[in-house]
Amino acid sequence: MRVMVVPVLGDQERFKLDRSDDALFYAEPRFVHHLDGAFRARLTALYRQRIPPCAVVLDLMSSWVSHLPEDVAYERVIGHGLNKQELATNPRLDQHWIQNLNIEQQLPLADASVDVTLMVAGWQYLQQPEAIAAELLRITRPGGEVIIAFSNRMFFQKAPQIWTDGGDREHLDYIAKVLVAQGWPPPTIMAESTSAPGPMGWLGAKGDPFFAVIASRPLKPADRLQTR
Repeated sequence: MRVMVVPVLGDQERFKLDRSDDALFYAEPRFVHHLDGAFRARLTALYRQRIPPCAVVLDLMSSWVSHLPEDVAYERVIGHGLNKQELATNPRLDQHWIQNLNIEQQLPLADASVDVTLMVAGWQYLQQPEAIAAELLRITRPGGEVIIAFSNRMFFQKAPQIWTDGGDREHLDYIAKVLVAQGWPPPTIMAESTSAPGPMGWLGAKGDPFFAVIASRPLKPADRLQTR
């Protein structure tokens, strides 16, 4: 099936400071956590709540960890990213592939083949988010979801201007706008503070803020999908 993509961003909003191939930036594995323990715990709790057991899960723009509940089994977890070593190390992935989404947006997955797609701290690097949102609508089964989570951290030089120029509220609104433009219903928006892990949290220190946009595909197939 072919998807119709509705433009939302202008050329300047897609501009990023480092215009070199993203594959070069991610060539070396980074076996570190980019978000703190409080954020990761909130994310895992959300996954436990939203993802049904035995679901087919796509972890888009993944790494060496997927943050899924360790005690929950899924039918299949598919990973995508830019670093082979990180993906090969991720114990939750049953299969994975490498693809630069800023060059090629078509996902190598069948129509209506995925129950839930996850994207953690990844949307902020997309230069063609409209095409990705349209592809996610194509591959998501009716009743399935997309969960896009992020905080206030980024590799500044690799984020497009639409992200670097905006604040937290603007980021949430921007993601929602792109999704709705491609045929997704208005998504659920989450914006929460977290407590810093350990003694600092007991004293009131804050951890990484937690933001998420959750879009659900209607049970009736979207009209935006068109046959070639």
